[in-house]
Amino acid sequence: MCTFVRKLKLIRPMSTVIYPSPIFGPVHSRRLGVSLGINLLPADGKFCTFDCIYCECGYNKDHRPKQKLPTREEVREALEKRLIDMQANGPVPDVLTFAGNGEPTAHPHFPEIIEDTLALRDKYFPNAKVSVLSNSTFIHKEKVFEALNKIDNNILKLDTVDAEYIQRVDRPTGTYDVNKIIEGMKAFKGNLIIQTMFMKGRTDEGLDIDNTSDRFVLPWLETVKQIAPRQVMIYTIDRETPDHFLQKATHEELDRIVALLKKAGLNATASY
Repeated sequence: MCTFVRKLKLIRPMSTVIYPSPIFGPVHSRRLGVSLGINLLPADGKFCTFDCIYCECGYNKDHRPKQKLPTREEVREALEKRLIDMQANGPVPDVLTFAGNGEPTAHPHFPEIIEDTLALRDKYFPNAKVSVLSNSTFIHKEKVFEALNKIDNNILKLDTVDAEYIQRVDRPTGTYDVNKIIEGMKAFKGNLIIQTMFMKGRTDEGLDIDNTSDRFVLPWLETVKQIAPRQVMIYTIDRETPDHFLQKATHEELDRIVALLKKAGLNATASY
């Protein structure tokens, strides 16, 4: 981690990470650069519509929050305070990133907070990008869709198009139809970045979760071509995970997938 990165006061139960709220960092992101984090979820736990076996925040059941969500006003005030400090003392952020302890678009005032963030970005660091890391479960909501269309980096998760694999790895907590998610992604008309996790190993129950083979890659690739995003970001495990039997995809495996994407005319990058 770079020397400019602040030391975060992180809760680390079971080798996973719970982030401060509503602002954390900046941290150095493999994909985005110097990133100031915006966490719209409580600081004492996790709230997500997925329960991914690779989530750095751990399983939902192990981190039930007791605190309330930060309000729109609390987020705006904390963000402005941090931006003023960074303007005076550095570092200059490359990006303001909505991430943290779960799904950011689940916040009831997510669209309004996006408006506030864009205004503050323009005031203090107009060259910084605004990014949202989302699992795509709320893109069907009109105001969420509109907010995501306004930001610089609308980064939406699509780990696979295999319904069984989704239930095994991403583990949605409610009704989830991958075909409806795909149609929602197409509605952005290219104004999105698809983010996909590739990994190997097995679950705690011994089930195989290798999605680097053609069985998973080729149907996913065909779907990504139909969605036609402006970029595809593929990556693999980089931090502790709640499931301890997961393994990183290799450089060669990720490079192969990037090559397939580029052959299909898509802008693609890999984080190892």
